[in-house]
Amino acid sequence: MRIAALLLLCAILPLLWPAIPPLNDLPGHIGRYHIAAELARSPALQAHWRYDWALVGNLGVDLPAVALARAIGAEAAAKAIVLAIPALFVGGLLMLAHVRRQGVPPLIGFAAALAYGQAFQFGFVNFALSAALALWALAGWISLAPRPVVRAPIFAAVACALWIAHSFGWGLFGLAAFASEAALRRERGERLPKALVASALACLPLALPILAMIAAPAGEAQPLAWDWRAKSVWVAGLLRDRWKWFDVASAVVIAAILWTAVRHHAFRFDPVLGAVAAILVAAFVALPRIALGGAYVDMRMLAPAVAVALAAVRVIDPRLAIRLLLFGLAFLLVRTAATTASFVIVAERQQAALRIVPAIPRGAAVLVLVNEPCASDWSSDRLGHLAGVAEVRRDIFDNGQWTIAGQQLLGHRYPLAAPYDRDPSQLVYPKACEYAPTDFAAAVRDADRRIFTHVWTIGFPTRPRLARDAIRKAADGPSTLYRIAASQEASGLSPPAPSR
Repeated sequence: MRIAALLLLCAILPLLWPAIPPLNDLPGHIGRYHIAAELARSPALQAHWRYDWALVGNLGVDLPAVALARAIGAEAAAKAIVLAIPALFVGGLLMLAHVRRQGVPPLIGFAAALAYGQAFQFGFVNFALSAALALWALAGWISLAPRPVVRAPIFAAVACALWIAHSFGWGLFGLAAFASEAALRRERGERLPKALVASALACLPLALPILAMIAAPAGEAQPLAWDWRAKSVWVAGLLRDRWKWFDVASAVVIAAILWTAVRHHAFRFDPVLGAVAAILVAAFVALPRIALGGAYVDMRMLAPAVAVALAAVRVIDPRLAIRLLLFGLAFLLVRTAATTASFVIVAERQQAALRIVPAIPRGAAVLVLVNEPCASDWSSDRLGHLAGVAEVRRDIFDNGQWTIAGQQLLGHRYPLAAPYDRDPSQLVYPKACEYAPTDFAAAVRDADRRIFTHVWTIGFPTRPRLARDAIRKAADGPSTLYRIAASQEASGLSPPAPSR
């Protein structure tokens, strides 16, 4: 019980101090929660945005956040829900061990550290919530295996709930349920072909959300895209946060422990959890980087796969098991301290950039340009979606929201603002980067003056004028706010050198 309490404390500790959890995409999501909650009461938001409620597989945090935002505000609602996600992830691992009668797994400390894996750090909170809930659902699926008639209708509903939370979390659960069912049948002595067929039939109720996917209107089509080189980057960045040497070393420790567990006779894998881990690792290898309009599809599978693999390890020698448990808890404490320090640093830099927000007129339409490091850089200050906080506090329109039909319910009322109407048009990468969607000078020159009233730059040096019609109104920390004068004339000035 004390170990479980320590694990859960470590899961929430890094998120306690920052007012806004410093996850990369989260400020943009918070802006969306605010718009959905307040649109009916805010004429300023109504002028800029529309929100068309529909059944989509990407609402895990949105639904409770919008409900809570009406009572306590979007920022507090987001923090309360996001704070629970790592704890749910760790609790799900413990519950899986419990239903397999393992007690506390000796490698649970290493597994718990993966609650702060890349997908969570990137701010993919709907997926992270659905993945954490999928672990709890899997525990229930395994425990009800002796009662398949009772289990089928219950988990048809559970599958629908997981799909609503995030479609990729539902897919993760479907794979895990199939693998666990097959392994359980093999434990009972069934031959492999029969076990596989019976497991597929048992999982048919979990496919119910496919009907909603078929009935949904077609979204913006994106081709499947594999990036095999990136998979090695995801493995090295299993615990990617701020300090590359430390994060890679942590991943190496976990890899070495799993390799030893596979090779050494002193270790065994729980057959059911081991099968789940194996199918999730196979999914990571086989899945594309982009699918169904979502990015980083393969990367999202990695942390849950490795966490379940670690939780599946059994140690034959009780003394070795205790030593590994203590080593894992020490590893977790060190990772927790580092993540907490990293979040404090990022939160302070985000707050410095947000000091400009009171200077933005309520209801303004703001072209946001953020000096973003290359995607290949290990860490950043996570400023790319910070304008979402200004949406909450000033009811603005900006060019950093996700408005992909079929994935997000949010839309805007400015078709003429394109291409500066949605993410990632706010991100200005150095020209040497492999990915550079927005040119600073072109954005300042071409932004539609009939729509945009202000320009907000983050991470660029301030200057009196950004262009002949873009005059500095306020500057604070890394942020500068420029007011666009009534003149329609724009300048072709080159961008200022990025501040470092």
